[in-house]
Amino acid sequence: MAWVIELKRLEVETSMMEICQRKKPSIYKVPPRMTVLNKIAYQPQLVSFGPYHHGEEHLLPMEEHKHRALAHFLNRTKMPLQIIADNLTNVVQDLKESYDSLGDVWQSDTGRFLRLMVLDGCFMLEVLYYYAKMSDSGNYSPTDPIFSNHGMVHVMHHIRRDMLLLENQLPLLVLIELAAGICPEKGNAQEFVKELIFWFTKSMWPGTGECLHLLDVYRKGMPWSDTKMEIEHTTRTYDESQLIVSAMELKEAGISFKRSKISFPNEISFKDRVLRLPFLLVDDTTESMFLNLIAFERLHVGTGNEVTSYIFFMDTIIKSVRDVNLLKSKGIIQNASGSEEAVVLLFNLLARDIMYNPQSSMASVLHDINVYRRKQWVQYREKFAHAYHLSTQWNPWAYISIIFAILLFTLTLVQTAYTISPYYRPNK
Repeated sequence: MAWVIELKRLEVETSMMEICQRKKPSIYKVPPRMTVLNKIAYQPQLVSFGPYHHGEEHLLPMEEHKHRALAHFLNRTKMPLQIIADNLTNVVQDLKESYDSLGDVWQSDTGRFLRLMVLDGCFMLEVLYYYAKMSDSGNYSPTDPIFSNHGMVHVMHHIRRDMLLLENQLPLLVLIELAAGICPEKGNAQEFVKELIFWFTKSMWPGTGECLHLLDVYRKGMPWSDTKMEIEHTTRTYDESQLIVSAMELKEAGISFKRSKISFPNEISFKDRVLRLPFLLVDDTTESMFLNLIAFERLHVGTGNEVTSYIFFMDTIIKSVRDVNLLKSKGIIQNASGSEEAVVLLFNLLARDIMYNPQSSMASVLHDINVYRRKQWVQYREKFAHAYHLSTQWNPWAYISIIFAILLFTLTLVQTAYTISPYYRPNK
């Protein structure tokens, strides 16, 4: 029958697709359903990397600087351009397969694709190099609009923002192959790129596992991104997400906040009534950075959910300006974005349409907090503290009223005792 033949054909095509997907892409176009809230957060504003946004009118002025950066790169490394082209030609198919939505023009015109990889890759490597080696400016003029003190203050901040967009990534293999001109051995080239990325992102390169691109390295190097701690096959008898409360309420329950030390491998922990959280600088690029990290975790199967879980947790404990002020006072949050209300709104926006993941490493922290808060004496303490506002900033009148209440209660007990004692111990 015709329908049986059709189903068999679909079965064969599905098997072939699964084989092709074993080499899955890592650089995605963010679908419209995820860009509804803030489309600009996923789009480069100053410079394009890779094919997705190449040629857009507002990004064309930076193309001139890419050619200038290529000339400086070749002059500094003494690397013939032909050797660079040959190195990338050997891995061009792997580079193409890194893109999820590579258009037919780029697929068919390999020469054009390689030219793009060389120009964008050298420019990205020059930006990383300048960040790490500012004392060695790479023969750039002090008046250079990009690679100078002026550029570091006024331009590099925006370039860095564009370099951490999911749609604006280059395969890390491009940077390693380009660095091979400086470091003949591939292992040394990877170490060289690793050092540059550390200075640029201030993120530690993960010791194991393959890194796909700059955004992936940045995510894996985050203090709250520890995929080794993911909990597998965990069954909860209750919904942890319904038991999380604000930072002020946690303080009312006797939980104190401390900023994690950088040397700690696990930056988020709860032990001995102390919740340790990593430092977070909130500025005008924070929203874009987190939205792109969340998008990468959603689209790249198997990459983990640590950043998404972190945002879910922060949204639950930041409900008001009081929560932001508490975290600021502990050195956990530094607000460079304006008002504290803006921080509250930021996490509300980031947490929209994300789900709690009970298999994430955050689940164990949430579980321990909620087990602590279920203790009866903790619940009494929380109610008492909430009633008398003991968790707010120092308020002497609140404490004076408590002392007078205790004194009045004590005097009442003494008076009652003297009143009823003659009935039980009459004078002889």
